[in-house]
Amino acid sequence: MTYQDSALTAAHAEVKAELARTDTKASLLLAFTGAMLAGAWTVATSVHLPPAAVAFGAVGVAVLLAAAALLLLTVRPNLGGAEPAGFPHWATLTPDEICTALSQDMRAAHIATLSRIAVRKFARLQRAIDLTCTAGALLVVAALLAAGGAR
Repeated sequence: MTYQDSALTAAHAEVKAELARTDTKASLLLAFTGAMLAGAWTVATSVHLPPAAVAFGAVGVAVLLAAAALLLLTVRPNLGGAEPAGFPHWATLTPDEICTALSQDMRAAHIATLSRIAVRKFARLQRAIDLTCTAGALLVVAALLAAGGAR
C-alpha cells in the first residue's frame, strides 16, 4: 500500500466520520429544540403572562422554529446533487457498470463531494446553535419579565 493510497483511505474515512458526527450533533440539538418548544408551549398555555413576556417569548419561539428548520435541513439526506458520487450513483447503474465503476479509484472524487456536503452541514449546524442560544436568551428574558410581573 502506497502512502497516497493510505492517505486517501484515511481522508475518506475521516470525512465520512465528520458527516456522521455532524448528523448526530444536529439530531441531539433538534431533540433539545423540541423540548424547549414543548416547555415554552406548556408555560404559555398554563400561566397568565404579562404582554412583554408574551412578546419576548413569541420571538424566542419563532427563533427556535427557525433553528429547527435549519436542523432539519442539516440532517436531510443529500444524494450528491447533479453529479453524485458513490452510493447514490450506483443506484442508476447496471451490475456491469458498477463493476467498471468500482475498478476505478474514485476516492478523491468522493472525498471532495463528501467534504462539500459536510461543510454545508457544519455551517447550518453552527447557525442553528447560534439561533438556539439567541432563542434561549429571549426565553430567559420572557421568564424574568413574567417573574417580575412586568405589565
